[in-house]
Amino acid sequence: MIGIIDYGLGNISAFANIFKQLNIPFKQVKNINDFESVTKLILPGVGAFDYAMQLLNDSGMREKLDHLILSEKVPVLGVCVGMQIMANSSEEGSVPGLGWIGGKVKKIDASKLNHKPTIPHMGWNQVRAKKDVDIFSGIDYEQGFYFLHSYYFDADNPQDVLAVSEYAGEFVCAVHKENIYGFQFHPEKSLLNGVLLLKNFANL
Repeated sequence: MIGIIDYGLGNISAFANIFKQLNIPFKQVKNINDFESVTKLILPGVGAFDYAMQLLNDSGMREKLDHLILSEKVPVLGVCVGMQIMANSSEEGSVPGLGWIGGKVKKIDASKLNHKPTIPHMGWNQVRAKKDVDIFSGIDYEQGFYFLHSYYFDADNPQDVLAVSEYAGEFVCAVHKENIYGFQFHPEKSLLNGVLLLKNFANL
């Protein structure tokens, strides 16, 4: 059972529609009681880092999430800001992140771009895998994924980098550590590649 964490941010319905299409059981998780029977988790998110962390901290689910992810090793997939809040901190704000994967979220350096508009990075972009993992099985790297962001995850440990992309230079677009996966791009907006990625996650 996939649990989609609903703490007030993220396109919950888009993920739900994909899992319905794939006939994969899922449920929305709005409080600690909803975690029952959940075997994998989706952590969505859009908007500002601090606001996302404040909502999650205020949701009453933070302690339960930390236990499930760090102690019970339940697989989790963070998307966009849901990925960014897995870091220790962000240049965007001052609230500490979850700290599930060591790193800091940094702003894209617009001075390295020679076109306008420069920020946010928006649209389709190719990705390059740094690890051979099952979650990327069958993915068309040339087609890539859909991005919409102004910040990126700067991982402390190169071993935690799952994939990179190019915009104002190379940046980390996916991270992975044990049971934890994070994607800067939006699989729920990435057509066949996104559907396949979510199917692969469900099958891990």
